Amino acid sequence: MELSQNFVKAKRPCADGYKWFLRNRHGGSDYQRLLDALVQADRVGDACWLLDQFGPTDTILTLDALDAKALVFAGTVIVRGGIDVESVVRAGRSICVGAGIRAGTAMVAGEDIDSAANLYSGGTIEAGGDVKANWDIEAETEIDCKGNVRAGWDVTAGERIAVRGNLRAGENIVAQGAIRCGQGIKAGGNIEGQHDIVAGCGIEAGGAIRAGQHLVAGWGIKARETIAAEGAIKAGEGVQTEEDILTGAGYGIYAGLNVRIDIWEDSARIVARRKPATLVCGSWQPR
Repeated sequence: MELSQNFVKAKRPCADGYKWFLRNRHGGSDYQRLLDALVQADRVGDACWLLDQFGPTDTILTLDALDAKALVFAGTVIVRGGIDVESVVRAGRSICVGAGIRAGTAMVAGEDIDSAANLYSGGTIEAGGDVKANWDIEAETEIDCKGNVRAGWDVTAGERIAVRGNLRAGENIVAQGAIRCGQGIKAGGNIEGQHDIVAGCGIEAGGAIRAGQHLVAGWGIKARETIAAEGAIKAGEGVQTEEDILTGAGYGIYAGLNVRIDIWEDSARIVARRKPATLVCGSWQPR
């Protein structure tokens, strides 16, 4: 794709960026060449802006390994080994690696991110599709995914986790902010969020579930250990644990919100080692 002077000007770039383009376009106005040149000139922000304006391509970059300051590629990036960049690794389409990915400030893909080992970002992890890692997925700030997120081990974020599909971890899911999921949340270990934990479907943990504010599920909530929220607990169906169900002071437990009252005994069961004092609705059944 060749980017003409008028074509770029129509996107209203910043004055400094447009001057850079006029000075450097004589080396060729090929889209990817300009992205590479911007990265080499330490103008990674401008390269990301250019990709935002003109979108992805169907080109494929295949490498044995990548160790660089940054990478902004308009198509798909396939690396047989690992990726280690000081700042941003970004692809207009997918990123697929045979080892791990480490990005200093951001990891962004227009489609999927797939790693055979760890995914780590010193800032955000963003994907327009699925995010998958055989080991950990860790972002120092946010994880924002429009597809599914799946990790063999932990999923952790220094701020919030937002997933439109399903969120799955072989071990723990931990966020210092809210955890919001359009489908279900499932972890082999603990699920912990310092703010709300909200799922459009069910929430299940092999360990404990702890929410810093409200705990909300469109279907049921199930854990092996304690289920606790500083706010209310709301479930479309039942809430079950082998230990206790706890809410914050002044808040209640509401089960069966999405099923008929006459089937609460089967579909809105509250199961714990002792009856919660804050139970508002649902069918209490001792474990």
